[in-house]
Amino acid sequence: QVELVESGGGMVQAGGSLRLSCAASGRTFSRYGTGWFRQAPRKEREFVAGMSWIGGVTKYTDSVKGRFAISRDNAKTTVYLQMNSLKPEDTAVYYCAAYSGQWVTSKDVTSDPAEYDYWGQGTQVTVSS
Repeated sequence: QVELVESGGGMVQAGGSLRLSCAASGRTFSRYGTGWFRQAPRKEREFVAGMSWIGGVTKYTDSVKGRFAISRDNAKTTVYLQMNSLKPEDTAVYYCAAYSGQWVTSKDVTSDPAEYDYWGQGTQVTVSS
């Protein structure tokens, strides 16, 4: 069993930065791939970034490449999403999720939310213009 709790959301002006955190409980979390998703009102949940539990394999959706960075601290069982140069279209509820498998290359990182096993409750990010 893995429990995930996101934090760090808030309101920021366009061009600003936020750092989201996802604190995990569960002894085997370090063996889970992790992903960040977001969901804006009236839109489907969208993959943002993912990272393997070993090897540092990462994948980003095109709209955030060069602006967002995912990282994790297995010792502290925490996953981060550093978000820079934020845009109003980044406004959404952000969720972290855990995937019980290994990703060897970036192509393996799944962007399908149905394939993830555990989810946090989400944290709101609002970017004003």
